[in-house]
Amino acid sequence: MTENLQRPEETIALEVAGLTKRFGSYTAVAEVSFRVGRGEIFGFLGPNGAGKTTTIKMLAGLLRPDNGDITICGHRMAADPAACKKLTAYIPDRPYLYEKLTGYEFLQFVASLYSLPRQQFDRINHYLQLFDLLDWQHHLIECYSHGMKQKIIMTAAFMLDCPLIVVDEPMVGLDPKSARIVKELLKNHARQGNSIFLSTHSLEIAEELCDRIGIIVHGELRSLGTLESLRREARLENSGLEEIFLELTGADELTAIIAALKGENR
Repeated sequence: MTENLQRPEETIALEVAGLTKRFGSYTAVAEVSFRVGRGEIFGFLGPNGAGKTTTIKMLAGLLRPDNGDITICGHRMAADPAACKKLTAYIPDRPYLYEKLTGYEFLQFVASLYSLPRQQFDRINHYLQLFDLLDWQHHLIECYSHGMKQKIIMTAAFMLDCPLIVVDEPMVGLDPKSARIVKELLKNHARQGNSIFLSTHSLEIAEELCDRIGIIVHGELRSLGTLESLRREARLENSGLEEIFLELTGADELTAIIAALKGENR
């Protein structure tokens, strides 16, 4: 790891310390530690199977860690999971929705879980309009495309206005217009002093949005820092995030694979 984030406690939205999760003899996440500051967009990157989704599910309270602590805005997940969940909006990569509800009914259901004031709930029209869902809000969710389901989940998350948003692959299934809107909404949410924990395979999105980036490999946090500090670590001073990511996660293996593929075409 390249960076030890030092912040006063009141500026920390999310703190993860020694987070570990095992499935039988397999360790999916091993002693992972990091902090996310208020107003920060934190990128969480890694190859397939590196432990990203397992980490995210623990942050969202869907999986219980075997070891380690998660603290959200001063509340420990182990001691007060309800408080942590109320402070967190979770956007999964594959949204599970109640398909016999309409979009509007689903948003009402989410609002009731969070005891959302009526005035705040009424803001959904703003997001429904942004995502071109106004005409679909009273249709059953079973009629929605994958992208529309993703947009109704996004609407729910931004409606809640939680201090922490945990989002896994936010742009999956979204058209270019909606993807751009989501990026601007995430930036605006952070500018208001809230925090984003963002996991994505899109290195362009991570490079554009994230203040700091953590890279997980084989369940361990391989690198942590700003784009500039990661460039120094990878010794790639003028490179983009793609080259840095490949260097820090196994460029030698990739080089061998590309060479082998080129050899097959000769």
